[in-house]
This record gives sequence, structure tokens and C-alpha cells, in this order.
Amino acid sequence: MHCEAGIRTVYIFPEGMVRHDLAMIVRTSGAAMNDSSDASTLGQSAYARLRQMILAGALPAGTRLQEQALAERLGVSRTPVREAIGRLHAEGLVARPSGGAPVVHRITVSEVMEILHVRRLLECDAARQAALAPHLPVEGLLELRSVFRGFCEGERPTPEEHIAFDDRLHRLIAQTCGSNLLSELIETLKLKTRMFDKGSIPERFEPGCREHIEIIDAVLARDGDRAAAAMHVHLEGARAGIIAHLSRLF
Repeated sequence: MHCEAGIRTVYIFPEGMVRHDLAMIVRTSGAAMNDSSDASTLGQSAYARLRQMILAGALPAGTRLQEQALAERLGVSRTPVREAIGRLHAEGLVARPSGGAPVVHRITVSEVMEILHVRRLLECDAARQAALAPHLPVEGLLELRSVFRGFCEGERPTPEEHIAFDDRLHRLIAQTCGSNLLSELIETLKLKTRMFDKGSIPERFEPGCREHIEIIDAVLARDGDRAAAAMHVHLEGARAGIIAHLSRLF
């Protein structure tokens, strides 16, 4: 039974059953929360691993993504795999042909050019805004500058290491401009051109590092126009490198 006490509802349990009932409620609630947390963790893990397999080329473009086979490969049930494929489809890394199984998206040359054009529009503006932001991540920018300087003057990193620091700089600039939406758009578009960030264009390595340093210097100098121009040069260089690379293949 219960009685009203002001705006609160006070429940009165039979004597001797309060502790037992409350313990059951706590255990049931805790178990439900743990199950939800475990499912979320499995889904995130499956998503991260599948995305890495696609970006690293372990799942090449055109590969059919069969839930059962992937679940066995990842050591999880089909549910987190299904959720992961859904997220990857939303990001554009997976396609769903009508009436068929989902496949790793095969990006076309025209798509790459279009994506780079949109990235240039977004990231040049992000660089300009970052340079004028009230709070600059000075330590983070200086650390990245040192890393790229080391890449230019010392031993080359692995493609994976280079990708990680390239992503970190572009993400930091996008986040510094203060727009979550802009940051998410840039991150999503950058993912779609990752196929050309795996060391397939080695001639772009040193110019790209020097361009990164110029972007950082311009942002640290709080020169918005210079930062936007440096980002434009960087992305235009990437575009030219991809076109040259593709012309050698076809």
C-alpha cells in the first residue's frame, strides 16, 4: 500500500519484507544496467574493428558483409555486428544494394573529387575560425608541429602512424573552431578518402608534412586568412596527388 505525503508517494511494505524487496530491486536494476553496458561495449568494439578492417584494406571494396561470418570472426553475436554495419552504412563506408547483402562501398574517382572539393570548402573555413578562436590548444598544436618536423627531418613513420597524426591535426583544428557539426562533417568526409592515406601516394608525404606545419604556424599566429590559404594549398595538393596516382593506374 502507499499514502500521499505532500508531493511524494511513500510506499509501505509488510514488516520483514522491505530489505528483501529492495535488495531484489537493486539486483534486478543493476543486472539490467550491466547487460545494457555490455551490449553497448560489444557494439562499439564491433564497429571500431570493422571500420579499421575496411580502412586498412582487410575488407576490400565490394566485399559482402555477412553477419554470421563476421560475428564468428570477431567473436561476438550477430546483433553487435548488425548494429556496426548500420553505423558504417550511415558513414558511407558500407553500401546496401537493393535486395542484396551490404557490401564495402566502392568509392569512385568522381566521388573522391567531389569529397575533396567539399572538404576544401569546410576545412578552409574551419582553419580560419580556429585561428581566430578565443582559446587555442597551443600545447597540442606545438606538439603536432614537432611531430611533423621530425617526420620531415628524420626516419619516415609507418603509414598508420602518419595517418594517426594527420587525423589528429585535422580533428584538432575542426574542434577548435567550436562547431560540433562542422567537426563531424569533416571527420565523415575524411573517412571516405582514407583509401588514399595508406601510403599509396608516397610522393605526397614530405610536402604534406610541410603543409601541415604551415597550417599550424598560421593558426598559432592567429592569421585567419593565412590559415585558410594554407589549408587550401594542402587539400589542393592532396587532390593533385590523387589525380596523378590514378593516371598511373589507368
